Amino acid sequence: MNWTVVGASGLIGRHLCRALADRGDSVAAVSRGGASLPGARVVRWDAASGPPPEGLVGDADVVVNLAGASIGEGRWSDARKATIVSSRVETTTALVEAIAACERPPVLVNASAVGYYGTGDATVTEQSPAGDDFLARTCAAWERAATAAASHGSRVVITRFGVVLAPDGGALPRQITPARLGLAGPMGGGRQWVSWVHIDDVVGLIVHAATSAMEGPVNVTAPEPVRQAAFAKALGRALGRPLQLRVPAIALRLALGEMSMLVLRGQRAVPDAALAGGYAFAHPDLDEALADVLGREG
Repeated sequence: MNWTVVGASGLIGRHLCRALADRGDSVAAVSRGGASLPGARVVRWDAASGPPPEGLVGDADVVVNLAGASIGEGRWSDARKATIVSSRVETTTALVEAIAACERPPVLVNASAVGYYGTGDATVTEQSPAGDDFLARTCAAWERAATAAASHGSRVVITRFGVVLAPDGGALPRQITPARLGLAGPMGGGRQWVSWVHIDDVVGLIVHAATSAMEGPVNVTAPEPVRQAAFAKALGRALGRPLQLRVPAIALRLALGEMSMLVLRGQRAVPDAALAGGYAFAHPDLDEALADVLGREG
């Protein structure tokens, strides 16, 4: 198969390109800086500079769009918020416009996040409505831009990612060093939900969704979300030390501003579409998933 992965230099993109190359597939790894990835053809493209290069979309069987400015880097000023939204919507719109010109439209697998649902204790599935905070509105705009490809003949899959557990990026590595020093534990009240997922299942579910008949939104989360306090305990078990020092919510709000919602609020998202679509999770248990990820450090 021919894959085009946009946003290939990010955490998910790196792992996905490596897995696709291992499958023997042809991979065009697209990023603004032209990051080199083993087994992939490097393509440099930024939506701000114009449409995708000739053939990048039209020659692909599947286009995976993971591009977007990080939501976890820097406080959310008005300018930063504008960049977070525009980097997603503009790239997606450019890809959809390229799909519209294709004689044989590719499958489009477009990133989103469980932040689409807002926050709260209620269990949310792919059928649940969008929330109304900044992340929810961002995800909704991103998804609207992507689903426009369906009118041009593409099968569109929207992957709503949860908290990705990986040894080389995401939230987990930033927690490990303070946790080993005993300077970590439940954040805020600890009752917020964490919809987590192992990086192997992120990659596996993208490939499964792209190569099956799945379409529409898919929660890319493990079947059993946990409370943040339970997550901290599981991380402590994996590291062989208790994590009991609570991080006060007010300290996080002072340090991070509005961005503190990333750790102080959560979603209880479950992967109904993935399970109904026949996907078998490789790492459904949190203790096993953390042990596996920590075993890959270095």
